[in-house]
Amino acid sequence: MISPRAKEVFIQGITSDGRTFRPSDWAERLAGVMSSFRPGGATPGSHLSYSPWCVPTSIGGVKCVIVHTDLRDHDVMAWDFVMNFARDNGLQIAEACAVPDAPPPAKP
Repeated sequence: MISPRAKEVFIQGITSDGRTFRPSDWAERLAGVMSSFRPGGATPGSHLSYSPWCVPTSIGGVKCVIVHTDLRDHDVMAWDFVMNFARDNGLQIAEACAVPDAPPPAKP
C-alpha cells in the first residue's frame, strides 16, 4: 500500500527474492510506454522524451523507475498499469524522494 503522503515511488529492479530483474532495459521500456502521460497531456514529439512522472534511473547500480504520484492524480489507469507491472513481476517498491546530486565542492 502506498502512503497518501508519498510523492514518489521507486520501483526497483530487484525481485522480492533478491534477483536482478531482466531484461536489463526494463526501466527504459516502462518509462517509454508512459511517456505520453505528462503535465498538459501528450503533444507532438512527446514520445521522444520521458514523462516527468515516470523516469528511469539507476541508484547504487540498481535500475529503478521513479514514479511521481501526480501520475495517479492525472490518470488512475496509467498509475495502476505501472504499479501492477511492479507487482506482477515481483519488483520491490519503496516510497522515497529523489535528492539531487550535491554540487561539487568549491576549490580553495
